[in-house]
Amino acid sequence: MFQPLRNRTYRHLFFAQVIALLGTGLLTVALGLLAHDLAGDNAGLVLGTALAIKMIAYIGIAPVVGGFANLLPRRAFLIGLEVVRGGIALLLPFVDQIWQIYILIFLLQSASAAFTPTFQATIPDILPDEKEYTAALSLSRLAYDLESLLSPALAAALLTVMSFHWLFAGTSVGFLVAALFVMSVAIPVGAVTAKQGGIWDRVSRGIRNYLATPRLRGLLLLNFAAAAGGAMVIVNTVVYVRSVLDGREADVAIALAAFGAGSMIIALLMPTLLTRLADRTVMLIGAAGIALVLLTFAAQSVYGPAAWAFFLTTWFVLGGCYSAILTPSGRLLKRSSVEDTRPALFAAQFALSHVCWLVTYPLAGWLGASATWAMAFGVLGCVAGVAVVAAAVAWPRNDPETIAHVHTNLRSDDPHLIGAEETSTGFRHSHRYVIDERHRQWPRKD
Repeated sequence: MFQPLRNRTYRHLFFAQVIALLGTGLLTVALGLLAHDLAGDNAGLVLGTALAIKMIAYIGIAPVVGGFANLLPRRAFLIGLEVVRGGIALLLPFVDQIWQIYILIFLLQSASAAFTPTFQATIPDILPDEKEYTAALSLSRLAYDLESLLSPALAAALLTVMSFHWLFAGTSVGFLVAALFVMSVAIPVGAVTAKQGGIWDRVSRGIRNYLATPRLRGLLLLNFAAAAGGAMVIVNTVVYVRSVLDGREADVAIALAAFGAGSMIIALLMPTLLTRLADRTVMLIGAAGIALVLLTFAAQSVYGPAAWAFFLTTWFVLGGCYSAILTPSGRLLKRSSVEDTRPALFAAQFALSHVCWLVTYPLAGWLGASATWAMAFGVLGCVAGVAVVAAAVAWPRNDPETIAHVHTNLRSDDPHLIGAEETSTGFRHSHRYVIDERHRQWPRKD
């Protein structure tokens, strides 16, 4: 599990990720307090708008950056983005107008949309071994879950001795320290072997390659299932605990901790699970689990509010199923790319997965506010159920990496065809198949 930390480059990047995540957690708390300071009772509207702006930045910026990331020096690019994020965080305490929040959030999240997929695409180059990379994915999932638990506690402790404005300074320090960790190691420079193409071709390449790969079409549908469960937790935990169960503020934290605990346990078990089960099996079980849990809770809600123990158990299981989908996803992206196409593919995953959240966030919020809880959980459960069935169809059970295929549109002296067999229909050979400039479509089964 912790073997990747023996690699100095990965260890420093992992510490950079953890510190930046803690800074982001402090920013989330501080931003909520700033919104309340400026907007009072309309703080929820401000935060909702900020969340929508965040999603728009993620969806719009990530593919653009992904199309050009392999042309940029990764180390300098990542360091620059951390510095930009730290500088923007320092400006937030001086905001005195709502529109200023929106502009700074867009700039901050645009930098995050450039940083995160580029960072994620770098890890497979540092840890080419499948087992080490799987362990690294589990550590990454663990870092996200720990951040969700530790950041609120750290923020609460700091707020006892300082104004919330100083939390923005803590966020900035986190980003700058993360930049120092990135600066302390040498990062592999991405290869540039693919045809460059025009601007639109480069921007859309990652998404086109993603959607042309069957296992990644399945991953996109599984992202919908994960977003259906995650949105119910993120949007409606506070509402259900406070308004339905008449719980305390501390109970909200306990419920979110139950979700995080379930996610962490599965993340810790994932390296072992993936040595015994295929990625497809684990991820489909996770998605089916989300659908089943949401529909079970919907059925229970017909008879009245859930018991506290049942509610916590539901959130715990949802967390485990959520982690079962998200943790292995990097393995699919690595398997479906080569070094020069990888940044664009990770950026496509980043953008398309947030399209799923852009659908499920408002759906969970609207249903939680205007429909019965049985209806809210039932609809999101059905979304997850349809997604898992569609994913099972889109991602075939037989999913080999090496595929025999025929080239009909390459010159006979193309270096790619060395060792290929010439047939009446073209040049036939086998290798690890990924969508790229020479392989535009997935081979059909004979």
